[in-house]
Amino acid sequence: MVERRIDLVYGGGSVGLMGLVSQAVHDGGRHVVGVIPRSLMPREITGETVGEVRAVSDMHQRKAEMARQADAFIALPGGYGTLEELLEVITWAQLGIHRKPVGLLNVDGYYNSLLSFIDKAVDEGFISPIARRIIVSAPTANQLFRQLEEYVPEYDEIISKLDWEEEVDRLNYVSESGGRVAT
Repeated sequence: MVERRIDLVYGGGSVGLMGLVSQAVHDGGRHVVGVIPRSLMPREITGETVGEVRAVSDMHQRKAEMARQADAFIALPGGYGTLEELLEVITWAQLGIHRKPVGLLNVDGYYNSLLSFIDKAVDEGFISPIARRIIVSAPTANQLFRQLEEYVPEYDEIISKLDWEEEVDRLNYVSESGGRVAT
């Protein structure tokens, strides 16, 4: 990221892979923005933080803020939280909410089983071939960055006609005014 002059927006933690990547990017002179829910700060931040830390109220606000700030998304090997955030940004891309590339750093085939599952869902007709191409995967960071730089989003015709900014604003208004939203 430093060599390519790329800044980092990440989940805000100072432990694990998040901590290592944020420290390396910061030490390399790039801007680092960590977005973290206040409730997770005691658990995911140990010692000094690097860069800018934005405390938010909850996980939904964290993901929305990270999505607004980022130009692309990369999932490193991780657990449930990583998978949940990954699938959400893939879904947002499928729905046309954003047109940003989504990458998997598939170190030692970590994501092979997930990619096989997604390919099976395509074969079974649950995911369109166009939606399958949302995900870019590579075994090394250099390969992944090259593929992300070449990424050109494709969308189903119906999705491209929706006005998601208007829809998101409407849902935020309903939510803030005490209404209920069913999903």
